Amino acid sequence: MKLGRLNHVGVATPSIADSIAHYEATMGASVTMEPFDLPAQGVKVCFVDTPNSQIELIEPLGENSPIHKFLEKNPLGGQHHLCFEVPDIEEARAWFEGIGKRILGPTRTGAHGTPIFFLHPKDMEGVLTEIMESPKQAH
Repeated sequence: MKLGRLNHVGVATPSIADSIAHYEATMGASVTMEPFDLPAQGVKVCFVDTPNSQIELIEPLGENSPIHKFLEKNPLGGQHHLCFEVPDIEEARAWFEGIGKRILGPTRTGAHGTPIFFLHPKDMEGVLTEIMESPKQAH
């Protein structure tokens, strides 16, 4: 297993609309798509482009959203996770399981429409880590 490209940094926010306005006004950023709901993960999502990666803005869709709990502890929002690409999600999952890393839930479809899973932050130096099959590799 080799570390792949950083696809995005996930940033939890109480308001995607306010965060978009902030990134546009403060940093001249451009938004790649309109925010959309991802009910399977309990979030609303939007991507902000950077020259070499993206920022994924994530807002809870309700009180049962995992982002809701994060925002209770961090009311202003903040960095939630890092996402790295891999060429083969099943191979990556087997690798991490084989070295004893805890995977949070099943492999599922992420906001880019590709398979993803999350690694427990306690197994990843305190950082919630998303592993995503590269959009170039996904079928």
